[in-house]
Amino acid sequence: MRSFVVILLTFAMASGLASAEDLRATPTGSQIEKLQADQIDIEYVESASPEMRPVYDLVKKAEVLEKIRSMLVDLRLPRRLLLKMRSCEGKDDAWYDEAGVTVCYEFVDQIWKKVPERTTPGGITPMDALVGPIVDAFLHEAGHAIFDLWKVPILGREETAADYFSAYLMLQFNKQEAHRLIMGTAYQYLEYVRSKKEVTIPLTKLADQHETPAQRLYNVLCIAYGSDTQEFGDLVTKGYLPKERADDCKEEYQQQAHAFDKLLSSYFEPGLTQTLNAHKLPPADRPPPRRGAR
Repeated sequence: MRSFVVILLTFAMASGLASAEDLRATPTGSQIEKLQADQIDIEYVESASPEMRPVYDLVKKAEVLEKIRSMLVDLRLPRRLLLKMRSCEGKDDAWYDEAGVTVCYEFVDQIWKKVPERTTPGGITPMDALVGPIVDAFLHEAGHAIFDLWKVPILGREETAADYFSAYLMLQFNKQEAHRLIMGTAYQYLEYVRSKKEVTIPLTKLADQHETPAQRLYNVLCIAYGSDTQEFGDLVTKGYLPKERADDCKEEYQQQAHAFDKLLSSYFEPGLTQTLNAHKLPPADRPPPRRGAR
């Protein structure tokens, strides 16, 4: 799969090495005309596993796939893309391949089991801790799909590119909803980081395509803070984001926004921000159903 330029080092450097045309950053009119919006199909595969049946019931009742499809309706794609949820025989995973985007019920189950019983001291509600990571998982995998279908070039890891793609789209929601999505997404990583002052991992773990949970947390928080230092100022004041990293986050966000505009904006219908702004998350004060013990 090819992927999105998000870790460009600096986009100015990339521009100095090659023109946007050389990087295929700007599609021609004829190329765009061959792409169509509203090309997404959805499928819930009923689980044969009694253990995953509650997860199937939860996502089906909440119309998770319908909501994700409506978020991505403005994508101009060369062919139809399937978003699927199914049981994966105990595998806690999500991925993109030629068949489409798949998110396992087991993946959702792990998120559900870790949802806090009440709003955290940092203001993350149980609903946000459930919804944020699920939205992030679908947008992350949709990023992989988009990179592949559009043949977008990249400098850096594709997994990190997909993380940034997801975070960037979440930040296009209205400010309140964006804040909820970002903090809900961060919750899963925050629990890992808070439990450890120092982390020791096998050296081979650093060879993984994904960055470590702590790195993924700080990347998401940094791009959020850089997008609006007032709206996300609490990330620094509450100690979620180290000030040493925060100092450069505005520039980091500007790099992502510039890359998105140069490489991806032509593949969306006009009005992407308006489409995302129209979405409302489930009320933050409404707790989700409880799942089994952690």
